[in-house]
Amino acid sequence: MNALPEDCLSSILCFTSPQDACRSSAVSPEFHSVAQSDTVWQNFLPSDYRRIIADSVPALQFSTKKELYRKLCDSVLVDGGRKRLKLEKLSGKKCFELSARDLSITWSSESMYWTWTPLPESRFSEVAVLRTMSWLEIQGKINTQMLTPNTKYGAYLVLKLSNRAFGLDLMPSDVSVQVGNKEECQNTAYLRRQKNSHVEFMETLMYGHRTEALKSMVAGGGGEGRLPAEREDGWLELEIGDFFNREKSEEVKMGLKEVKGHHLKGGLIVHGIEIRPKH
Repeated sequence: MNALPEDCLSSILCFTSPQDACRSSAVSPEFHSVAQSDTVWQNFLPSDYRRIIADSVPALQFSTKKELYRKLCDSVLVDGGRKRLKLEKLSGKKCFELSARDLSITWSSESMYWTWTPLPESRFSEVAVLRTMSWLEIQGKINTQMLTPNTKYGAYLVLKLSNRAFGLDLMPSDVSVQVGNKEECQNTAYLRRQKNSHVEFMETLMYGHRTEALKSMVAGGGGEGRLPAEREDGWLELEIGDFFNREKSEEVKMGLKEVKGHHLKGGLIVHGIEIRPKH
């Protein structure tokens, strides 16, 4: 293999993965040289990487294609800071997070119901905080051409629940993913926080026996639903659903809705919706 010309070695590595290219560096000095080349690492970058560079906020600075790949794996803000793009380190597949500002949140422009505020732990300039209202509806949209083709994706609502959150888990929320005109999946979920005796007491004062009445409205007396899971970054994520991204251009709609209970809710902090490959 060491006797092969560099362009031949480069062609071989282009058919591997970023992980394999890094491993090949230890094979020989010749492999090490080729495995660092722009020719190899450009092959692992998204086909629209030039547009990503032009759209990045702040502007990306790099000297090699391998360095660019690493920076994209660390994530970069695009679309004026309204979206976050990240590459899976091992596969190079795209992950996107739509910021709260990039979502359609019913009545989010009304300060009586929602407030917008910066948080130091947020990757975006601001998050949406639900003050109090009965109608909860959040939807995100993305075109499949922005994602990696022939890949199964999952959509996740990234959120926090404040210590004073209330009314969010009295009724299950409907979560769904739609690709084009086809409903890919539909489920129920509970925006459930860790139990707090003070909050439970306040909910009892506010709702009285309505809690049981609300639960009885759900088939099966409440049933089961998806729950938020903790993330390594300190946020929670709630799986909305999944879909398979084929090669044609379609709009994906992902959302959460709870409008049946007609009771007040508050304390939900919305960071965004993340769309990432599902393994």
